[in-house]
Amino acid sequence: MPLDRPSVKANARQLIRSSNPSVLTASLIVTALGILITILSNRLTGISVDDAMRYMQYLESGNGEAAINIILSNTPSSGAQFIGMLLNCVSIILALGFTIFLLNTLRRTEPVLGNLLDGFGYWWKILVLDLVCGFFVMLWSLLLVVPGIIAGYRYSMAPYLLITRPELGIMDCIRESKRLTAGHKGELFVLDLSFLGWWLLTLVPVLGWLLLIWVKPYQQLSKLQFFEAIAGVQAPYGDPASERYY
Repeated sequence: MPLDRPSVKANARQLIRSSNPSVLTASLIVTALGILITILSNRLTGISVDDAMRYMQYLESGNGEAAINIILSNTPSSGAQFIGMLLNCVSIILALGFTIFLLNTLRRTEPVLGNLLDGFGYWWKILVLDLVCGFFVMLWSLLLVVPGIIAGYRYSMAPYLLITRPELGIMDCIRESKRLTAGHKGELFVLDLSFLGWWLLTLVPVLGWLLLIWVKPYQQLSKLQFFEAIAGVQAPYGDPASERYY
């Protein structure tokens, strides 16, 4: 059946308003940690604003040697690169924990803020899954942008399958995601597109960070309902099921 997008989004908003513990509290925690991790990672492996401006000035003036020296002087050490990689891994794992919390909220199966740490129980599987999916999407993107986008949607249900069906292996999750999204990738794309206005507003300084706390769970709760519908876990966007997801 076609995706009832207004009902899906209305149910997501209702869940955010009525959830206990609050979805917005969990989103605030995850968003704050994500911003902190990004800042730390950029400090370790990035280039400062001043050096970036000097780099552009050197390029514009034709002083290529000075521009190269700027890049070389900002090359992070191997230790900094390793710590930055660990921080990015933690960010992926926390995102999975947030998904577990939202799944339990959607299914009304006793969500707790401690779910945010449950992703560490899947740490190696989610990291490998993220790496493999990213590699496949990259290969498809070498052809054209559109095949890469399609591939991204083809494998987008794999993290949800990792949580809901932990007996599946990594490649099993990818294959099952491919099967579930067959004939539904367009619907999922349109669902994501309907949040474009919200994401554009998150680019506004300061206000955008506050909006991010709302937009992230709003979109993800909508996509989780989409997953449940195509996976046949429950009647589309209907009554809660009895089993926990973790």
